[in-house]
Order: sequence, then C-alpha cells, then structure tokens
Amino acid sequence: MAHLRFEALKRLSEQPRVHVDAPSPNVSDYFGENVFSLEQMRGSLSAAVFKKVSQAIVNHEKIDEATADAVASAVKSWALSKGATHFTHWFQPLTGGTAEKHDSFFDAKAGIERFKGSELVQQEPDASSFPSGGIRSTFEARGYTAWDPTSPMFLYGKTLCIPTVFVSYTGETLDAKGPLLKALKAVDKAATQVCQLFDKDIQHVTASLGPEQEYFVIDEALYNARPDLIMAGRTVFGHSPARGQQMEDHYFASIPSRVYDFMKDFEIECWKLGIPVRTRHNEVAPSQFEVAPLFEEVNVANDHNQLMMDVMWRVAGKHKLKVLFHEKPFAGLNGTGKHNNWSLITDTGINLFAPSSSARDNLLFLTFFVTTIKAVHEHADLLRASIATPGNDFRLGANEAPPAIMSVFIGSQMSAVLDELEKKGNVKIEKGDNMYMKLGIDQIPEIILDATDRNRTSPFAFTGNKFEFRAVGGSDNCAVAMTALNLIVANQLTHFHEVVSKEVEKGTEKRIAVVNLLRKYIKESKDIRFEGDGYSEEWVKEAAKRKLKNIKNMPRALDAYLEKKSVEIYERHGVLTHKELEARNEIRLEAYIKRVQIEARVMGDLAMNHIIPTAIAYQNKLIANANGLKGLGIDNKAVIQTIKEISGHIETIKTGVRKMIEERKRVNKITDTHARALAYCDDIKEKYFDKIREAVDELELLVDNEDWPLVKYRELLFLR
Repeated sequence: MAHLRFEALKRLSEQPRVHVDAPSPNVSDYFGENVFSLEQMRGSLSAAVFKKVSQAIVNHEKIDEATADAVASAVKSWALSKGATHFTHWFQPLTGGTAEKHDSFFDAKAGIERFKGSELVQQEPDASSFPSGGIRSTFEARGYTAWDPTSPMFLYGKTLCIPTVFVSYTGETLDAKGPLLKALKAVDKAATQVCQLFDKDIQHVTASLGPEQEYFVIDEALYNARPDLIMAGRTVFGHSPARGQQMEDHYFASIPSRVYDFMKDFEIECWKLGIPVRTRHNEVAPSQFEVAPLFEEVNVANDHNQLMMDVMWRVAGKHKLKVLFHEKPFAGLNGTGKHNNWSLITDTGINLFAPSSSARDNLLFLTFFVTTIKAVHEHADLLRASIATPGNDFRLGANEAPPAIMSVFIGSQMSAVLDELEKKGNVKIEKGDNMYMKLGIDQIPEIILDATDRNRTSPFAFTGNKFEFRAVGGSDNCAVAMTALNLIVANQLTHFHEVVSKEVEKGTEKRIAVVNLLRKYIKESKDIRFEGDGYSEEWVKEAAKRKLKNIKNMPRALDAYLEKKSVEIYERHGVLTHKELEARNEIRLEAYIKRVQIEARVMGDLAMNHIIPTAIAYQNKLIANANGLKGLGIDNKAVIQTIKEISGHIETIKTGVRKMIEERKRVNKITDTHARALAYCDDIKEKYFDKIREAVDELELLVDNEDWPLVKYRELLFLR
C-alpha cells in the first residue's frame, strides 16, 4: 500500500491551480440569481396571490390549492428560463444529510413541460430505506414530502429544488426540518406574548442564526490513499507530526493558494444561491479553515448551511481537494465545530438580546436574557443531548472545543448587572460611557472594549447581542440543536408570561411582577453560570458540586430526550410526540452503533492487512541487519532492541484487534439498542481504540518511512 502513498504525493506535486472568474466584480450583480425569492415572486405573481403567499409565510399558515397552482406556474417559467430540466423535493431525513429525488418537467404524453401546484405542494419519495426508529416497518414504504414556503426554492445545477418537510404515511415527522419549524412557531408565539407586556406593537418574534462553519481541506489524492478517511471521515491512526498547531502561526495567516481558489469558487456558487457567506479565514490547526455567513431566520440559515456544505464538497472536487466536516478528523489538533450564533428579533426591528440605554428596553432585554439562562439551567441535559454525535465525543473538552459540561458564560459586566438585580432589584445598565483600552501607540486609535470578553471553553456564551452555542459539531445538522434551544426558551417564556400575568391580575404592578420573577430566575439558575476555564479540573469538581452533569459520550447523553420533563415540553408545544422522541433516540443510537462498528472494522483492516505486514517486513530487514552485524563482530544490541519493540507493538495490535472482533460478536447479540450502544461505547471504543492506535502510532516512528503504508499527518496537513 506504500506505493499508493507515494503515487499520491507525486500527483499532489503535479496539481495545477484552477482559475476562478466571478460573474461580476460586484456580488450584488448576481447574489441570489438562482433563488426564487420573495422579490422574484412579487414580480411574477399577481398582487393578490403574492399577498396570500407572503401572509402565509409570516403567519405560519397553509397555502390553498389555487395559490399553489399560481406559484407552481411562475416558478416553472422562471426555472425553465434558466435551463432547468427537473425538479425535486429537497428534504433533510434523519441520516444527517439531505435527500432528493429528481422528476422531469417534461410530460411525454402531453409533449410539453408541466408542473402542477399539487407537485409543488406534495411528493411521495419511498420512505422504506430512511431511518424511522421503528415507527414504520420496512415493507411500509409510503412517505410524503410537503413544501415549506418559508424557505425559498432554488436552482441547483439544472434542477429546481423545493425545500420540504418529510413525514411518514401515518403522519410522524421523519426529518430535521419539521420539528424545527414547530419549535420556531412556539418561540415566536411565546416571545411575542412576553414582548406585548412591554410593547403592544410587536406582533412577531423571529429567531435568527449565523452558523460559523469550520472545516479541514486536504489534497484529494492524499485523501484517497487513506482508507480510514474515506470510510470513517477521520484518521483512526496517525502519529502527531513534530509540528502541529503549537506555533499558532496558521490562525488568520495567509490562505494557501489552492485553498484560496477553492474558497473563491464555492463562495461564488453560494452567493448565486442566496447564501450570505461573508467571512473566510485560516483556523488554528494546519489545513483548517472557517466560513461564516450573515445572520438569517433560523430555518433559512439551517437550509443554507446544509446546502453550503454540499456546495463546498462539490466545488472542492473541481480543485482536486477534499473537505472534511468530521468533528475530529485528526487526533491532537483542533476539532471542527459549527458555532451557532443565535438571537431573537422582533418585527419592529429590536434585537431582544441587545442592551439599550432605555430603562423600559433594558427591562425587556433582561427579561429575555435571564429567561434564556433559566431555560438552559432547567434543560442543560437536553441541550447536551442535542449536540451529541459520534464525532463530537472525540471533540468536546479539548483543543478549544467547549467541554461536555453545559454552562453559560455572560461576562463580568453582565454578571455584575444580574448580581445587582438579584440583590436590589436595580435594572440599570450603564451604556453611555464606552470602555477604552489605551495601547500607548500614538498612531493607533483607542480600542473600544466590548461589554463581554469571549470564552472559547464555554458551550453557551453571551457575546454582547446574541448567544453563541459553540458546542454544535461541524458535521451536524443545526436543526437538531436549534429545535432544542428554541423549544426550551419558548417553554420558559411561556412560564414567565403565565406567572407575570397572574401577578398583574392580583393587582401587582407589572414592572414589579417582572422584576420579582427575574430575581427569582437569577437565583435559581446561578449554578449554570461560569466565567472561568472550562478545561480545568477545578471546574469539573465545581460543576459536580453544582449538580451539573459531565456526560462524555453520545449514548448516555441521549437519555435526556426521554426524561419526563423533556417529553412534556416537546408534547406541550406540539414539536414531537413521545413516540417520535423514542423513534429518534432509536435512530441516533443505531447511527452511533454503526459508526463505531465501521471505525472498528477500518482499524482492524488497516492494522492486520497493512500495518502488521509492513512492520514484519521491516522487522525482517532488521533481523538480517542484526545477523550481518553479528557476523562482523559488531555490537547489534540496538538493532535487536528495536526488533523487540516492533514485536511488542505487533503483539499488542494483534491481540487488541482479535479481542475487539470477539467483543463485537458478543455485543451484536444484545437486542436492546440502548444497551448495545453503551456496550459499543464502553467495551469496544473506550477499551480498544486508543490501545490499538497507540501501538500503531509507535510503529510509525520505528518503521522506515519508505515502507510506511499510510499517508502521514505531516503530509496530510502541510502538503497542498
């Protein structure tokens, strides 16, 4: 296999750069050109039909058949004018990715291109092969996709893509979008009720999201020479290079030329699709990068993130590169996260997480600020479950990723504000005077300090006008975490409104009722607030004292979904039924089992069929060398010692792999999915993965570089 490695290195040296030309120097000239946006609708629909569509989107209402026919006719004409030949219902099944089934516009019987409103509104993909968690039997194949008008249709290649939800024949949701839409409706309703305690003009509240996407980029030929990357998305073996990220010289450094071309190319395609990508930069680890968009409504932002990852993957192929979204593709380096920057915005333009100089507005801000913290405190385990993935188990708690312990960072200024409010009922926030940092350099202006510092070790941090949920994994669908977050906040806001309304009915002044409840929330949720180093052992001990759980693996984290209080809020707000929650847990546990199983098989294959034969062949060379030295009367103790070291590592690997295989056979007989997932975690992954890897990585240092079969970390990370 070593020849594959060196052929890949040779091809890498011969890779030309791909020239990229933008359609125009001004992005505004082509931004959204492949999107059937509201503006596009306005120009192609009658005023009456457009009003119905736009009102339905704002008010979460169904669109009638006649309106759907009008939209279908308009979008068909638009798509055909841009060269489209097919349409598809684009949905997000519980596989972690997206799905689509293409149908042609062309009707052979009629001899014309045709697209009816009924085809826009509903389609029937075969649901039998998608995960259902036991809701549906394999032979029960029928499922439906239904148009989501709140997310714009778009043209991808020559196919019109229609964002949809995916449900079973019996009505259970089988996707990520459906529950998200329900949670967003719940938070809109609850937040609007609370806002109207302060301002009757507010009619809607929209949750917004800006997901910062981290990723690695490596050469395609090197990727193809690593079976573990192909099969598992991460390297199961690989000794740390002499130089990793310790120099901290990759962060924000000059972007490598091939990666720069790739970035320009995928940004152009994203802009055409209306995805508002804005920021790009090198991340901390070598070959790691980040792209960040502007904020959008959560549902649209999530659709765009899912679409953007697909665009990145496809465009990378043009440049003979591979994009890695796995949470921990390389051991010992920064993992890949998807930082979810979340806030709530009123239809009057107020960011509910932005402090103000107005006393009334500050009370409104503090209401949402404190209520969110209270929600996180009440349902920290549910938030932890929402970001549980096999890859995140490797990422959380190391290399700038937040720990598995859920906590909230709010900064020293807001901590002082809440302390003051709790003790004295004072809601004043000093906004008039900015804080300045004087640098002592005449030509450099004073730097205005933000109200809060940033804490990379916090899973859920307030950053001045939004909360940043940093714990979401790089390959995950944001919808899962956003459904949980918006739901728990909606639930807490509902409780807030109920309590305040009752107090006002009793005769308590509204402002007093609000302040009293906020003081109560602050006191009750104080344990979730933490301002220090989330990696420290002191925090682990302190968190335990505060009864904050430190759940380090996915199977145990998922238990929170089926706790009584979790089931109650999902059902109370109509987001998921108990049956649907059980099904999703089953799906995610099965996914965990399959992922660990695949990684174990990859480890066994590479170890037994590639690593050990290579080590034995090199050992034979050393034996010949030792015998030659002995014949010449030269001391061969050092060579013999190396031979013994290699033998020890070979024995460790063979024994570990064989025991792991036998353990898999035993575990696979466990019928209960949860118990089987725990066994795969504890008795296979935790027991054998690191032990086998350590022996293989030690052999990498002992075996001749010319013989080693796997592309090394130094090559994967530094050669482009």
